[in-house]
Order: sequence, then structure tokens, then C-alpha cells
Amino acid sequence: MPGPLAPHVSRVRALYRRILLLHRALPLELKALGDEYVKEEFRRHRAVGPANAQRFLREWEIYAEMLWQQANEDRQNSRKKTCFGTPLTEEKLNDFHNEQIGQLQELMQEATKPNKQFNISDDSEYKN
Repeated sequence: MPGPLAPHVSRVRALYRRILLLHRALPLELKALGDEYVKEEFRRHRAVGPANAQRFLREWEIYAEMLWQQANEDRQNSRKKTCFGTPLTEEKLNDFHNEQIGQLQELMQEATKPNKQFNISDDSEYKN
């Protein structure tokens, strides 16, 4: 017999899949960073209590809705580059626990470090 959280399991899975699909609209570097962050966060929150689970789902649903809107704007505005995300208010930051602030700092560092994945060099030295 399924437990009392069984209905939420399908909601969590659907939200997780939706977010990963929405990340396909992001620039490649942001997609990779976002996918990894989502996977870690969903893994980390598997065993939280009901109140924390509801808040977690609510926040990720808000994120998914915002990303969906921004991806649609990006598709419609081919001339203008869309800015993905939203600024964090001081009120929202004050609600964060120390662990969340640490995660946010790590995410910021990862998002702002130079992309070392590709080494683009002047290939004129290789021409005859």
C-alpha cells in the first residue's frame, strides 16, 4: 500500500523532468550548471519533512514557471538577448540558512568563472 507521500512522488518527478526540459532553452554553459544544480538539490531534499518538501516544491515550481516565461520571450525576441533568472531580493536572502548562502556563493563562483572548456587560439601560426 502506498505511503501518504505517494501522490507527491509523481509531482516531484514531473517537476524534475519539466525543469530539465526547460533548461534546454538556456545557453549551453548555463544548462550544464543548472542541470547539475537541480540534480544535487533534488537528491539533497529526498528525505525532508512534509513542510520543507512543500516549500521546496513551491520554490522550484515558481522557478520552472519563470524559466518557461523567459524561454518563450527568448523564442519571440530573436533580435534581443534574453536575460535568464531573476534578482534575489534582500528579503529572500534573509530567509536563507547559512548552508543555502554557502551554496549560493558556490553557484555564483561557478557561474562567473571563465569558461576553460574550449581553447580558442589564433590558428594562423599553423598555416603555411
